Amino acid sequence: MKKEEAKIRILGKIFRYSVDFFHKKGFVQLMPVILGKSVDPLGPDPGSSIEKIPEVEYQGDVLRLMTSMILHKQVAVKDLKKIFIMSPNIRLERPERKSTGQHLFEFTQADFEIAEAKTDDVLSLLEDYYKDLSSYLEKEASEEFSVLGLDVFGFKVPFKHYTTHELIEKYGDDDWEEKASMDEEQPFWVLSHKREFYDKEHPSKDGHYLNYDLVYPLGFCEGISGAEREHEYERLLMRIKRDKLDMDAYSQYLEFARKGFSSSAGAGIGMERLARFMTMSEHVGDVSVFKRVPGIAVEI
Repeated sequence: MKKEEAKIRILGKIFRYSVDFFHKKGFVQLMPVILGKSVDPLGPDPGSSIEKIPEVEYQGDVLRLMTSMILHKQVAVKDLKKIFIMSPNIRLERPERKSTGQHLFEFTQADFEIAEAKTDDVLSLLEDYYKDLSSYLEKEASEEFSVLGLDVFGFKVPFKHYTTHELIEKYGDDDWEEKASMDEEQPFWVLSHKREFYDKEHPSKDGHYLNYDLVYPLGFCEGISGAEREHEYERLLMRIKRDKLDMDAYSQYLEFARKGFSSSAGAGIGMERLARFMTMSEHVGDVSVFKRVPGIAVEI
C-alpha cells in the first residue's frame, strides 16, 4: 500500500466512523441538499475569502450551490430534534488560498444540529466524538497508519477554551489562529467570533457571539465551526438587514422563521481537514483522489 492510498483509506474510515457515531447518539441522518433558494452567505466573516456563490436557473427559480446546510438544518431540526448530514459543500475560494494547506473549494462536512441545545451540549458531544475516534482508528486503520509511519493521534479531553478576544490580545490581529495552533499540542476551542446572521449574539455582551471553533494543534488550524442559532424571526430579519444581504435571497427562509424555528445549536466537522490532521499531511488536498484546491486547474 502506498502512502497516498493509506490517506484516502483513512478518510473513508473517518466517514464511516462519523456516520456510526451520530446514529449511535440517536441522530436522524438526512440526505444532503446540493441546490437551494437560500444558502449560507459566508459573510460578513473576516475569515471568508469566497469569490462568489454559483447560481443556476431552473424552472424559473434561481438556485444556489450549497455552501453549507445551516439554513436547511434550522428548518428540519424543529421536528426531527437531532439531525446530521454528510454534506458536500461548494465554496469558490480565491486562488491564493491554495497556499494555506487547509482550503478546498469542494469538500464534505459531518454537519449536525440539535434542537434546544446549548454550547456546552455540543462541545461535550464533540469531545466524545474525538475521544472515541482515536480508539476506532487504532483498531480499524492500524495498517494505514503503519504505512504512514504514524501513531494514531491521542485526543485528551476536555479541550482548553479560549475566546477570540483573548487570542487576538495575545497574538495580534494577523494570523492569531495559526500562531495559537502552533503553540498547542492538543485541539482547543475558540469562542465568540464575528460571524453570519444565524450565529447567535450574546444577549448582554456587545460584540460577543455564542459560537465556537475547534482548532487543531501543530499548525493545522480550524477544523470545526458551530454555534447556538438565532431563531426568532425579528432577530433574523434585523441581522440580515444589518449585514446588507439580498432580502430576496432569504425570503423563503424568513417565511419558515416566521412560522417558528426551534432554538438549536450545532456544528460542521470538516472531513478532509480532520483526515489531513490525523495523517499529518502537508495539504488537505492530499487526502483525496480528485483534489479541489483553489488556484489549481481541475483535471477531470
